Amino acid sequence: MNNTLNYKGFFASVNFSEEDDILFGKIEGIYDLVMFEGSSIVELKAMFREAVNEYIEDCKHFKKPLLKSFKGSFNVRVKPDIHRKAAMLATMKGISLNQLVQAAIEKELEAA
Repeated sequence: MNNTLNYKGFFASVNFSEEDDILFGKIEGIYDLVMFEGSSIVELKAMFREAVNEYIEDCKHFKKPLLKSFKGSFNVRVKPDIHRKAAMLATMKGISLNQLVQAAIEKELEAA
């Protein structure tokens, strides 16, 4: 099951609130908090598109970047045994652990 929506290069995570009996979502990868909701999938998708369009207009108006910029570095937490095995494999391949992790991420993205 895929709990994301895509529109105009924006994506959103989607959830269900049993307590409120509503679907809701949040646009990911942006600087601001933009949420939307709907009582049906059709309504949720429409509200997502409306939220994206309004966000684009707001960014133009306030001269803000649309998407969050990423530095290219982040912390990854893995089990110590995985860390050891990855470091050993990187050494055997004659590359850094960062290069091994980057190659693994690239491979996963290509398969997606």
